[in-house]
Amino acid sequence: MQLEKLKGKGIEQLFESILSLKDMEECYKFFDDLCTVNEMQSLAQRLEVARMLRKGYTYNHIESETGASTATISRVKRCLNYGNDGYQLALDRIGK
Repeated sequence: MQLEKLKGKGIEQLFESILSLKDMEECYKFFDDLCTVNEMQSLAQRLEVARMLRKGYTYNHIESETGASTATISRVKRCLNYGNDGYQLALDRIGK
């Protein structure tokens, strides 16, 4: 299981920090300090790709709408089909 490779004190501290944030403004502040703009845009892009794949959009449509490469789209699709349901969980909770 991939999750076992992630587990460790540093990752746990990161996740605890994220879970402690109270609102969108705190998220913006934390992630602005933590990540570059490009890193945040890449994460957001992957989530949007996952949303679009769940809705049945084609690779061509997703690529033109998001700018994601076919490699990124394929990776996200693999996670949706064979991953730990993280995308599913998050998108279900935000109603997307």
